[in-house]
Amino acid sequence: MSAYTAEVIGTMMLILFGNGVVANVVLARTKGNDGGWIVIAAGWGIAVFIGAFCASEFSGAHLNPAVSVAMAAAGKLSIVDAGYYVVAQFIGAMLGAALVYLFYREHFNVTEDADSKLACFCTAPNIRKSGQAFFCEVVGTFALILPIFLMAKPSLIQGEAPSDSDPVLGLGSLGLLPVGLLVFGIGLSLGGTTGYAINPARDLGPRLVHALLPIKDKRNSDWGYAWVPVMGPLLGAVLAALLYRFVLSS
Repeated sequence: MSAYTAEVIGTMMLILFGNGVVANVVLARTKGNDGGWIVIAAGWGIAVFIGAFCASEFSGAHLNPAVSVAMAAAGKLSIVDAGYYVVAQFIGAMLGAALVYLFYREHFNVTEDADSKLACFCTAPNIRKSGQAFFCEVVGTFALILPIFLMAKPSLIQGEAPSDSDPVLGLGSLGLLPVGLLVFGIGLSLGGTTGYAINPARDLGPRLVHALLPIKDKRNSDWGYAWVPVMGPLLGAVLAALLYRFVLSS
C-alpha cells in the first residue's frame, strides 16, 4: 500500500471514530447521549491510536497536515511530499465525516439542535473570541507535535534524507499508544476552549462535508471561524519543529 493511500485510510478511520464519538454523545436518542466531555476526549484518543495503527507501517501515520508541515519544517519530508500527504489527509477526513453522517443519519434527523449537528463535523470556540481561540489552537498543536518529535527516533531532525523504508516518524506500533494518550490528555487539559481541532484536515474536511450534505435543518458551516483551526495548528506545528531542531543542535 502506498503512503498516500495509507494516509487516506488512516485519516478516514481517525474521523470515523473521532467524529463518531462526538455524534454518539451530542445527537438525540443515541445510546451515548449526554455522555460528557471525558467520553469525547477518550474516544478521540482511541481514534488517533486506531487511525495511526492502520497507516503507521506505510506512511508513518501523519493523519494531520500539522504533522506533515512540521516534518517539512524539520527537513525530514520534502514540501512536495508533504503536499501529497495533506491532500490524502483531506480526502480521508471527508470520507470519514460522510461515513459518520450515514451511520447516524436517523439520529441527525431527530436532533433539533443545529449546533449539535455541526459539532459532529467540526470544532467551535465556547467563547467566541477568534484571537484567543487561535492562541489556544497554536498551543494545543505545539503540545501535540513537540512530544511526538521527542518520542520519535533521534535521527528525525538530524538532516537524514527520508527513504522508502523509513516510516518517517519512527514511532513503531508500540509508540502509537502514547500518541493516543497524548491526544486524550490534550482533550482533557486543553480542549475546553475550542474543542482542540489541532488538525486542519480533521476540521476543514468535515466542515466541507457538512456544507455539502443534505442534513435536515442544518445551520451554516461557520465559515467565519474556519480559518482558526487551520492556521493555528499549522503555526503551532512549525514552532514545535523549529524548537526541537534548535534544542537538538544546541
